[in-house]
Amino acid sequence: EAQLVESGGGLVQAGGSLRLSCAASGFTFDDYAIGWFRQAPGKEREGVSCISSRGGSGYYADSVKGRFTVSYDSAKNTVYLQMNSLKPEDTAVYYCAASREYFACSGYVLSRSDYWGQGAQVTVSS
Repeated sequence: EAQLVESGGGLVQAGGSLRLSCAASGFTFDDYAIGWFRQAPGKEREGVSCISSRGGSGYYADSVKGRFTVSYDSAKNTVYLQMNSLKPEDTAVYYCAASREYFACSGYVLSRSDYWGQGAQVTVSS
């Protein structure tokens, strides 16, 4: 069964770092676009970052630019979201999603998706 498996969430103090992983199971990320989203309590889901497995440095929402880094490791078939200088307002459930269309990044938002991860809770304390 094709699916995305997320890991790496947790509780961290403001200013700390976490790394989220999104591993593809049952398929490879070749020629896919992968996006990260988050949803805070009482708020709508929002795009955070997007990257194409064909290369490129990725795209970021203004709220995370300079603090978050998205990367793709083809050998591990995994996309990472490195989150540094975390703030309490980064607290949310983070989801990865993947599209078979490698060009599906509309800036930092993945415009269509074929698979979703199960979500990872990130909590940043002040």
